[in-house]
Amino acid sequence: MRNYLLIILTGLLLFCTTGIAQQTDETSLTHADTVTNFSAFNRSLSFSGVLQTRYVASLTDGVDVNGKNFDPTADPKGVRNTFLVKRARVMIKANINDHFSANILANFADFNGNPSNKVLENAYIKYSLNQYFNVQAGQFRPFFGIEDALPVDIIRTLDFSNQYYAFGKNGWQSFQVGLSVFGHITPDGKWKYFAGVYNGNNRNQATDDDDTKNLYARLETTVAPNFTVAANAGTGSLAGSGAGNAWGGDATAKIDLSTKWQLLLMGEYKAGSDFIAYNNSIITPKPGLSQFRTRGFYFFPTIRYEYKRPRVRAIELSSRYEYLEENYKQNKNPRQTIIPNLSLIFADNFYAVIQLGVAIDLYKNDIPLTSAYSNNLAYAQLQIRF
Repeated sequence: MRNYLLIILTGLLLFCTTGIAQQTDETSLTHADTVTNFSAFNRSLSFSGVLQTRYVASLTDGVDVNGKNFDPTADPKGVRNTFLVKRARVMIKANINDHFSANILANFADFNGNPSNKVLENAYIKYSLNQYFNVQAGQFRPFFGIEDALPVDIIRTLDFSNQYYAFGKNGWQSFQVGLSVFGHITPDGKWKYFAGVYNGNNRNQATDDDDTKNLYARLETTVAPNFTVAANAGTGSLAGSGAGNAWGGDATAKIDLSTKWQLLLMGEYKAGSDFIAYNNSIITPKPGLSQFRTRGFYFFPTIRYEYKRPRVRAIELSSRYEYLEENYKQNKNPRQTIIPNLSLIFADNFYAVIQLGVAIDLYKNDIPLTSAYSNNLAYAQLQIRF
């Protein structure tokens, strides 16, 4: 009996020893890569988008919904109120494996008007090595300010800033075709870099319009919790205009006032060459490109109340102030814009929002029968993300 017990104990000991020897050392600093084919590793496909519909009404006599002054005695007269679909964006993201992905974004609302050189917005391939190095090639928005860094489907007020569109049409922002790299500089992500090269003649163009490519760089740092500052710089040209430049800086901050109240602050300044004004100028002799400049800044405070009800998640009150001077050295006519806005957020992360507000545009000199005319525009807007 004693011998049988000894045999059983010996067998159990050998079994346990073998089991322990086969266990993986979870504390080991080395990791044996057991994947032999990364072709479809973590492959996935996702769809998302945003639908933005609105009603707008001009509150200024003789000004239509696009801000253009018209002759009230003319026929036809300007349209002073309308329903419209501003954005109907669908985005497809395909992760090929853990390093490669593709992104396509189209705005089908552009089919309502002239879709030439529109509709397709993002169309790029991205390679992510790690948090320090990412590269994307195709059509995308260069990181040249706050509005480029924020998700394209989150709009906290009526629209992007006037500055964004002014610099976009000159090739400094909005959707461009080229190559960019970005990532963290420090492991904690407090310092980030963005840089790239692109055509600079805006989206959906078959080729560049000259041999000069635009270069840009952005350096971003978090100087304190929820407080980020950044600097931007770029060089480029448009339609053979010659070399121009643009630069600017921006800052964002989020301040927790209490468990329910938050204050969001955004501010940005930019100055850059106005290629459009230079190329369209009929002044003889024509001044150099340095005499055609655009500059502007905006300040965008938002106070947010975390309502946290089942159907109403948050309420935001904001009032963006913007000052913009297009081609100020040749045709100085400053434009000031104030947009008080109320947002009722029915689903977290802006997945369902109703926005109400007024866009107040003030020009120093009103120019009759043009869009450079002071006016007020009321709006009610519904945004749905999916």
